Order: sequence, then C-alpha cells, then structure tokens
Amino acid sequence: MKKIMLIGHIACGKTTLCQRLNGLKQEYKKTQTIEVINHTIDTPGEYLEHRALLRSLTVTSVDVDVALFLQDATSERFLFSPGQSMAFPIPVIGVVTKTDIATPEQTAQAVELLELAGAERIFCVSSINGDGMDELIQYLSE
Repeated sequence: MKKIMLIGHIACGKTTLCQRLNGLKQEYKKTQTIEVINHTIDTPGEYLEHRALLRSLTVTSVDVDVALFLQDATSERFLFSPGQSMAFPIPVIGVVTKTDIATPEQTAQAVELLELAGAERIFCVSSINGDGMDELIQYLSE
C-alpha cells in the first residue's frame, strides 16, 4: 500500500479515516502531533488551519507517496487555497468525508472545492459505514 499523509481541517475525519484504513477500532481521539500508523501519517488539523504550520506539512510530505486532502462534506469551512496541491512534491488526491450524513449537494460542493485545490482524483467516502472505501483502498494499493 502507498504511504499516505492525511491533511484537513480540525474534525474533518482524518483520524477516523486513518483508523479505518489501518483496521483499527474506531474511537474518537484528538490528534495533537504528527502520528505515523503503519503506512499512514495522520496530521493535526491545526497544521492546515494555522498558516505558520503549513511548512510542516510540506516537509513531512517528502517521505510519502501521496497526500490526501480531506474535506468534510457537511462543513461550511474550506481551508485549502486554490492550487494548494502545487505546494507538495507528490501527487495529491481529494477525499470527501462524512458522505453518510451529507446531502448530495454538500458532497458535490466538497468535490468542487477539492478540484479547485488541485486534487488529481477525488473519492467520496464514509469512514463510518464504509461507503466508497473499497475504491479508495484499491487506488492506494496500486
């Protein structure tokens, strides 16, 4: 499986997706610092939300195969800049999370925003019920 890094705002579902991808028990846990779990690097939402910490994400990405920009479909917050994927020396894909509780319109808007950020490919998933996870896992296994 590709080595990945999860990037997104606070509470967008990074840790839940990390737990799902790694077959761990799903439990709420606030990520306080960069954590490496098997092939996954889980980053704190603050690293995206506080512009002074963005360099940490870029530096960390050097050791991974692909960065995943996560966007909570139910959130009105969008913190990625247009073309932000260009700041990373690796491919960037988008992952729309919480699709199990989002409307189709919210999911479509999240997809559009991730396209604006420069995501090469976008997956819509629910880490809770597993919707869309097979397609994402297949991509990460290629």
